[in-house]
Parts: sequence; structure tokens; C-alpha cells
Amino acid sequence: MVEFKGKTYWLIGASEGLGRALARDLDNEGARLVVSARSADRLQSLTDELSNARAVPFDVTDLDQVRDAVAQAGDVDGIVYIAGAYDPMRATEWDSKSAMVMCNVNFIGAMNVMGEVMPALTKKGRGDITLIGSLAGYRGLPASVGYSASKAAIVSLAETLRFDLKDTDIVVRIANPGFIKTRLTEKNSFKMPMLMSPDDAAKHVLKAMRKTRFRTDFPAPFSWGIRLLEYLPDLVVYRGK
Repeated sequence: MVEFKGKTYWLIGASEGLGRALARDLDNEGARLVVSARSADRLQSLTDELSNARAVPFDVTDLDQVRDAVAQAGDVDGIVYIAGAYDPMRATEWDSKSAMVMCNVNFIGAMNVMGEVMPALTKKGRGDITLIGSLAGYRGLPASVGYSASKAAIVSLAETLRFDLKDTDIVVRIANPGFIKTRLTEKNSFKMPMLMSPDDAAKHVLKAMRKTRFRTDFPAPFSWGIRLLEYLPDLVVYRGK
């Protein structure tokens, strides 16, 4: 069982939604927090709510800013990468700028951060890494150009880290939520099954962070249905083609 009290966690993507709710939960558990996002104002309003937190604003897609942020964050016990971008997009309505924003924030940003923190973690030989993926990362989905691909990459990154760090005391886990009610999912025009509030989603992530289990998909049973798609033959998934 992982204890949070007295430990320092760096939440990257904490200004809104799931990240903001998770910051409150970790604060209630007695953790010290470093909270990051691009918006300094939103981070300041968050730190004002918390008992032991400091803000380090930066853009995960800018490697120089990432390096500065790592230096400012200092020695941390755990890192949670939550930063995300989303726009619904079909291949027939491709917007290259929006697609690349999703790829850069959702995946390249995580690579930037991991690349800068990994030397210190491996030297120390211990740590805690939580990557927030998505159920959309398990299979390419309709109207999900950019998003599904970038989340699939996050899942793959987590799997690789888990393999490479299994003989260390660095815990790696991936949490894959379904739909969370945020300003991002408000862009969707379709019915979202088992839509969660950020507070509910944060409770799932916090529960996952208490354990060293690698993978947590939620909510059930929606997550079971998405995982089932992985095992269906292409003839069924892409019927008519």
C-alpha cells in the first residue's frame, strides 16, 4: 500500500478537471504538491485552495520550459502526467494543427517530461510514476484522429517503462479513464456512456495510486466493453469493408 502523507507529488496538468480534483484529494491525504499547467492564474487559484502546494507553470511541449520546470520542482517522490488536449476529428475533416496539438500535449509532452526526470529517478533508484491514458488508446475509434493515436502511444510508453524499471523501486502505472465531464468533452455531440465527474474520476486514480498494480481501466463495465474491442476480428469491427 502506497502512503501519500509527507511525500511530494508533482501533478502535471493540474489546472482543470481530473488534475485539479486529484490535487485536492492528494492534499487531503497529507501530500506535499507541486502543481503544473500552462495557466499561472489557474494554478494560483488552485494553490490557494490547498494546504501545502506550490505552482510551477510551464508548457510540456517546450523542452526548454520542461527542463526549467524539472529544476524548479526539485526532488519529488511521485509524478502524475495528466496534461491532455482533445478535439473530435474525423479523417475526412482533418485539421493538422489541432491533430498535432493533441499529439504534442498528450504524448510528446510526456516524453519530454520523462526524458528529463528519468536520470534523477534511476540514480535515486526509487520513485512513483502515474501516466493518465484513456480507454480511447486501446483501439482506433471514429472521429478520434490525433487523440486515440496519442493515447495509444501513452499506453505503450507506460508498458515500456514498466518492463525496463521492473527490477528497480520505481513504480510505474497507467490509469485509463473513460469519459470525464470537462470543458474538453463538452465538444462531443454524441451520448457519452457512463460519463464521470472529475471528482469521481480522481477517486479512481487515487485508488490506483495506492497500489503498485500496473494498469487500471475505469469505469466498469464500460471499460470491459472497450477492451473487448481489442479481441474482435477486423471483419467485425470494420464490417462492410
